[in-house]
Amino acid sequence: MTAMMMEGMIRNVFKKLNGYPVPLSAGIIAERGICGTSPQNLTIMTGCSVVTPLQELAGWSSGRSTLMVWDISTLSVIAQVWSHNGLEKSLDLTALNRHGMVYNDAQFACLAWSPCEEKLLYVAEKKRVGPSAQASSSSESRGLVVLEEEDKYVYMEDWGEGLAGKSAPVLCVADLSKGEVTICAGVPSHVSPGQALWAWDGEGLIFVGWWHEPFRLGLKFCSNRRSALFYIDLKGNCGSVQSPRLSPDHLWLVYLQGQVFGPHHQCLSMMLYDIQNRTRSVLVDVVRRPEKGLFAGVYDSLPLHCWSSDSEEIYFSSAHENSESVFAVERRTGRITPVYDCNTVSPGYINMTTHAACLTWSRAEQEFGSAKLLTVMKDLMVLSCSSPSRPPRLMVKFVSAAEDKPWVHLGGTAICERFDWHCMIISPSPEEENHQFSGLSFGAVLLKPESASKGVKFPLVVLIHGGPHSHFSAEWNVNAAAMTKLGFAVLMVNYRGSTGFGQDGIDSLLGNIGNQDVRDVQRAVLHVLQSNQILDADRVAVMGGSHGGFLACHLIGQYPEFYRACAARNPVINAATLLGTSDITDWRYSSIGLHYSFDQLPTPQALNTMLEKSPIAHAAQIRTPVLLMLGGKDKRVSPYQGLELYKALKSRNSPVRLLWYDGDGHSLSKVETQYDCFLNVILWFKQHLSVN
Repeated sequence: MTAMMMEGMIRNVFKKLNGYPVPLSAGIIAERGICGTSPQNLTIMTGCSVVTPLQELAGWSSGRSTLMVWDISTLSVIAQVWSHNGLEKSLDLTALNRHGMVYNDAQFACLAWSPCEEKLLYVAEKKRVGPSAQASSSSESRGLVVLEEEDKYVYMEDWGEGLAGKSAPVLCVADLSKGEVTICAGVPSHVSPGQALWAWDGEGLIFVGWWHEPFRLGLKFCSNRRSALFYIDLKGNCGSVQSPRLSPDHLWLVYLQGQVFGPHHQCLSMMLYDIQNRTRSVLVDVVRRPEKGLFAGVYDSLPLHCWSSDSEEIYFSSAHENSESVFAVERRTGRITPVYDCNTVSPGYINMTTHAACLTWSRAEQEFGSAKLLTVMKDLMVLSCSSPSRPPRLMVKFVSAAEDKPWVHLGGTAICERFDWHCMIISPSPEEENHQFSGLSFGAVLLKPESASKGVKFPLVVLIHGGPHSHFSAEWNVNAAAMTKLGFAVLMVNYRGSTGFGQDGIDSLLGNIGNQDVRDVQRAVLHVLQSNQILDADRVAVMGGSHGGFLACHLIGQYPEFYRACAARNPVINAATLLGTSDITDWRYSSIGLHYSFDQLPTPQALNTMLEKSPIAHAAQIRTPVLLMLGGKDKRVSPYQGLELYKALKSRNSPVRLLWYDGDGHSLSKVETQYDCFLNVILWFKQHLSVN
């Protein structure tokens, strides 16, 4: 096969698997003129991760849907209201010129109808104008940041990686009947508002406010930032909060709360606020160490609609060992029950297209490895379910039904790629135990290609997640699936410190990065090599991004004769030199076991510890060929981290190749970048693992 044919084959495999839509949100609209409630007379609208020239943020009311559409070609933002009769209203927010960019991120953004369904609530950036354009009245200038001539070069902070240019959010209300936008007053000046919703009376707002004084720290992927809930009668309590959700009867408010600083992603408490009595209580507490197979805690944001229609239960999905499962918690008792637990046998289902009932518990054919709750509206629950070999499918079920009816699968015949996968729980050896947090285990997910003949051994790619407080779920992963289709076995490791295993596991990594996590990954690799004779122990590669890249580079330095190839995306190479350039300065201290405060200054001891725990300390031992992929606009891990390793390897004649994506950030998420990264990784691994 020629090089051109090889590249074409790799691109085609990735393009096919990347073309399956991944639902991110859902809304439900009842068909007019139809009595009763069944999936057949409810319209389900989903927002998916698809590539189009338009980006959109969706919101739903009882009979209408709203799209906030970003037209990239004209740089305009348009609010559109749709009903069953088509487009009802359209308002060009850019033309009104009342604010800056409209937010469509997962941290601040919202889009909510008022109870009267005449106004829309959303978040945008304050408008910055020069002194000549200053508004004449205070009511008009609420959304303005007036810049004097001498201030035009003053540095403007933003909220870090993935939130570039987002510095001063404001709450906005669009009155579609009048074609007007109002900037809400009353937000305390020391906080940045987001995740807003209408209060029970429709006359006020509830929102999360993040402290931006004395300076902003990166917010994306960080649930440990100081924040509070705000409303006229709801005073904020110091902590880190997110996902406020009002009950249908307007009597209860549920939200998530965590600790400030420390692990940037953590097990959260679900709090319940009694609006009438103005009291709050813990509904779901932090899970320190879950019992085997049982609920492991809340780690993920709540969907916008998570209440049952009678305001008695809250539904949510969360990491659970090597999967993501859906749970219900009773408001009155705090009792938690699984709704869709992917660690147990698969429920029965009905295919919506064929209406053929099919009850099965066959793991190979019907079981999903992960289920994510998209919404609960009108007591109809919508899940997105997938596995490493199955792209996402929508499943629905009425949660208020007296009898336990089967789940309904929406769509046609399920797609299942032909390769095997399974999950595993691994215990560290006695010498690898963390004596402060002894008895902890960790997980992994192994994907293996379909074997065409006996005696064939497959090369193994070890895939390591970033975070480090993140999680590999047994769900659809395009990169892992595509590598498996191309003949590689893939091992995804949830080392101690990953979410889904309790707060003790997360805390155990603090002060132990570069050691505990490295040994966990190596332990998992040795485990699968010893228990799977079809894996080739002489052809093992490792790859990861961010902290995953940190671990990949540690592994090839600490085990220089073991790995035959390495690919690292925006890796942390030297934590000491990263200290002043990252948007999450606090993590540099927390990761080595030190307390952080805003007025923290580095000490020789702290810097020395950061250096000792970094891959650069082992660079002289690296012999493995390394492929580096760096984003030129990365605010979380400076691309000069990767350059530091590049120069260290080049000076020692160690094989290294560097790809620089000038316009991309930490996630390397641009479509063109994703394709190029995958192509180069596969070619790199084929070259150095001797794969035909």
